[in-house]
Amino acid sequence: MAIADQDFTDESLLFFDIMIPKKTIEVVAAVIFCDGRLFATQRGYGEWKDWWEFPGGKIEQGEKAEEALKREIREELATEIAVGRLLTTVCHDYPQFHLIMYCYICTVVSGRLSLLEHEDARWLSPDELSSVKWLPADAEVVELLKATDFHSHPTLWHGIL
Repeated sequence: MAIADQDFTDESLLFFDIMIPKKTIEVVAAVIFCDGRLFATQRGYGEWKDWWEFPGGKIEQGEKAEEALKREIREELATEIAVGRLLTTVCHDYPQFHLIMYCYICTVVSGRLSLLEHEDARWLSPDELSSVKWLPADAEVVELLKATDFHSHPTLWHGIL
């Protein structure tokens, strides 16, 4: 009997289950802090539509992370930012890819944070961080910020520029 003629069960398919490495995507995210609140954006497209994230995007080949972050914020929010220190790096496995997200503390230099790609945006106080549905990788950053009690520790933000 030819393989094409066989009736395969789920158990017989285990023999053919091959681990294919996931694509790795490197992105940057801006943790924009102002007056005790953090800026969050809501995705307006794709599989993760309506979930919340820190704004940012993919690092292009040959681009430095800080340059990518400035470019992405300019493209998505028509705003110029100052990129401060690296807050954290998150590695997260999504179903289709492995994400490496470099999260930087940022401040607005100029612009009005206009929504060019996102559905919505909010300035969230520490008490409001749990009021939105965060993307899984961004939720890890939120948990870190909650653990550091960011709003009452000015040293976290000292010397970011």
